[in-house]
Amino acid sequence: MSISVAALNGRYDTLDRTAEGDNMRKLFESTLISLDGAVDNPGSWAMRYFNEESRQEATEQLRRSDAMLMGRNTYLALAAQWANADGEFADAINRITKYVFSSTLERPVWSNTELITTDLPETVAKLKADGDGDLTLYGHGQLSRTLLEHSLLDEIMLSVHPVTANSSASGFTVPERARLTLRESHARKSGVVVTTYAVSYT
Repeated sequence: MSISVAALNGRYDTLDRTAEGDNMRKLFESTLISLDGAVDNPGSWAMRYFNEESRQEATEQLRRSDAMLMGRNTYLALAAQWANADGEFADAINRITKYVFSSTLERPVWSNTELITTDLPETVAKLKADGDGDLTLYGHGQLSRTLLEHSLLDEIMLSVHPVTANSSASGFTVPERARLTLRESHARKSGVVVTTYAVSYT
């Protein structure tokens, strides 16, 4: 299914971000990152650390969320891995509404997926203004960078894996105007250290 901000206007009132900012639900990014700062292709270096502890934490986050946001590459990777899988995490990610932001993806086939092709900042702002649960985003790519540029991302959880990825791709970055404040940190038995930051903007 493909929708645009014009279609969303039928479901959301016009947004006054100054007046209603305190009532917005949070947009939460969860990113797997290596010791050398890589965030691309985590399936090649992070999946052996996806044990019961991390699976339970991820499932609980999805259950607190109303929807997920993702770009094309994340959609393709997650759909290939989880669309036909079983278990609590698979059930949660298959059941949740997934908004995919892409101008090249043609027909998403994963259950509960809506394709959004235009007006990313305005559409995400409208999504944040409606509903009670969080919005969750996996990974740190162009979608995350665009959301940060428009002051739309509220929290970032980095799961630091005890491995080097030796990637040549761009690593984790935030714009200069974004400020990260540590909210919580804990270590998993696997050696992964999870740090959660609140994002503010200057």
